[in-house]
Amino acid sequence: MGLIKEFKAFALRGNVMDMAVGVIIGSAFGKVVSSVVSDVLMPPIGKLTGNVDFSSLYVLLSQEEKFRSLKSLKELKDAGAATLNYGLFANTLMDFTIVAFVVFLLVKGMNALHRKEVAAPAPPAEPSAEVKLLAEIRDLLKTGKTA
Repeated sequence: MGLIKEFKAFALRGNVMDMAVGVIIGSAFGKVVSSVVSDVLMPPIGKLTGNVDFSSLYVLLSQEEKFRSLKSLKELKDAGAATLNYGLFANTLMDFTIVAFVVFLLVKGMNALHRKEVAAPAPPAEPSAEVKLLAEIRDLLKTGKTA
């Protein structure tokens, strides 16, 4: 029974729950970024580069004749052909770059919120009467004069 209690205490601790929420939100955010890249960014880039659909760019690695007649990446994958999918890699690289940039901005924003302003040093307080008297005695002793 002790193991179950320990696990419950661990699983319901605040940090674990926060991490779980972060993973779930991160997963959903990843899907949004993938959609932005494949549906919003890459089509105009493809248009600028001569109507290229990056998700369908590949190099056929299989030398078998049966794969030569297949023209789409989906057909080749379904037939079991070995392909080097550099267009999909380009999309994934864009996904990563966007996610990394957004995380950078989030961390930068969080650091700015946590940064404490450096307090200006307080002006020196007026010395007490005792300190003034001691300073006068010190100065008199240095000059060798007596009052």
